[in-house]
Amino acid sequence: MFLGIEIGGTKLQLGLGHGDGHIAALWRGTVNPSEGGEGIRKQIVAAVPELFAKANTDPGTLKGVGIGFGGPTDDRSRTVIKSHQIQGWDGFPLADWVSDLVGAPAVLCNDADVAGLGEALFGAGKGLSPIFYITVGTGVGGGLIIDGQIYRGVGRGAAEIGHLKVRDWREYSELAITDLEEVASGWGIANNMGEHLASEVEARSTSLLGEIPRKALTTKHVADAAQRGDKLAADVLNCAIGSIAEAVSQLITLLCPQRIVIGGGVSLMGEELFFAPLRRMVEERTFSPFAGLTDIVPAALGEEVVIHGALALARQKLGG
Repeated sequence: MFLGIEIGGTKLQLGLGHGDGHIAALWRGTVNPSEGGEGIRKQIVAAVPELFAKANTDPGTLKGVGIGFGGPTDDRSRTVIKSHQIQGWDGFPLADWVSDLVGAPAVLCNDADVAGLGEALFGAGKGLSPIFYITVGTGVGGGLIIDGQIYRGVGRGAAEIGHLKVRDWREYSELAITDLEEVASGWGIANNMGEHLASEVEARSTSLLGEIPRKALTTKHVADAAQRGDKLAADVLNCAIGSIAEAVSQLITLLCPQRIVIGGGVSLMGEELFFAPLRRMVEERTFSPFAGLTDIVPAALGEEVVIHGALALARQKLGG
């Protein structure tokens, strides 16, 4: 039996399984950012015995732990490099801490890499290689899976598509660039819509005026408005999707994966609003000799994707 742990900016999950695509027991909690990394570690300490009790499993049967962390990690030192959402993680020896907690070896990796492994082995990428996984949600992350193994560059990660530079369409200058995450993440889309609502002229053109306070605005609000035919909301979404298409066309030129699997909350707006326009824009921009070689599909494993990948990673690295 293996333990899988997902530590994100808003979500904490622990799961037990054999790393074969099935989860025997799952524990899910909500992260309180104000309590920092220490608060999350306290949650993990409390959750582990609860999870084993739920599974009616002896902790002595645990072979190892796989951890998917929401930020860059260092393979050599087995530490967190940084969390961009939660204080108290910089340089933390997370794999060793978990290992001491449960009395079993642990392996640590970035959560998008781990999610990509889950989708490649058990989800929308099963049987294919290479697979490039993208999560578009609170942030934008990526993972490259080749022949069922995470590609980690020289050991601090790779495939960080959310930090590719794209044109910043919020600026008038054609030379303005920014990280993809700034314009295409959930908070990036909501912030951009909020900036438009701050303009009296533009605000009068949208159904969202006065409907939702700017601070409470989410990407779902924008997507729902676009679905109702709101032109400004549709324009904001198309700009974000265009930025993703720009990044995806670049990754196809560099890597030409067999399949790109996209998950995360923003992708849940579905085929009409997200996937169809993204495929069309990528087709227009892709290096012509590679046209038609990479398909783009939704992720299949839902909220448990990182747990599936973490269990599989533990099995690969620690299964013996």
